[in-house]
Amino acid sequence: MSSPVQMRVAEIWRYPIKSMRGERLDRALLGADGVQGDRLVQVFLPNGQVATARRYPRLLALSGTLDASDGPLVNGLPWDSRDAAALVAAATTPGARLAMSEEHRFDILPLLVATDGAVSAFGHDGRRLRPNIVVGGVDGLTEREWEGATLEIDDARIALADLRGRCVMTTVDPDTNALDPEVLRSIVRRFEGRLALNADVARGGAIAVGDPVRIVMPATAEAAFV
Repeated sequence: MSSPVQMRVAEIWRYPIKSMRGERLDRALLGADGVQGDRLVQVFLPNGQVATARRYPRLLALSGTLDASDGPLVNGLPWDSRDAAALVAAATTPGARLAMSEEHRFDILPLLVATDGAVSAFGHDGRRLRPNIVVGGVDGLTEREWEGATLEIDDARIALADLRGRCVMTTVDPDTNALDPEVLRSIVRRFEGRLALNADVARGGAIAVGDPVRIVMPATAEAAFV
């Protein structure tokens, strides 16, 4: 009889500029604010409201990364430069600006955890879901049974809260920026509108692609591989 597949960290993603394309990492440090360097900068409209790709999908055509000194970049340009501001205004509205705000960093919780099984069932590019961590070696839609569980990755502990209700951002192709409303309709029809898990960092630590992942289900102290 074959042995079960061991769960592992399959992907790590960081989004230094909220609602822009992220960057795929080989390793990351998890802290109280999720992946270090995640969503440091936000886009603000002239009226002070935060602009996201839910209303301005062209933001997803811009790339948010960090430079060697952990400075946020927009398409390789310093986030606080005039050129970066011009790109953001073109993607949203004149007068939009970039700024750092702790209040507006996260819509729900600091982490979003997806699984390869659910992404496969989804049937589209997993980047549409904008996860921070993708756990590999998970059978089908098993993640739907994980609400309230804890993931152990080396010394780090990730507290899984609930399944994420998905929005129109999933309809945007991560490469072409083309819109396909059927993607969200399919999520609603097939997955009750929810995919991947909102999560908090219960204990910080370093994680890397390939690290083993264990899950501790609620009301049990026994951790097990699946």
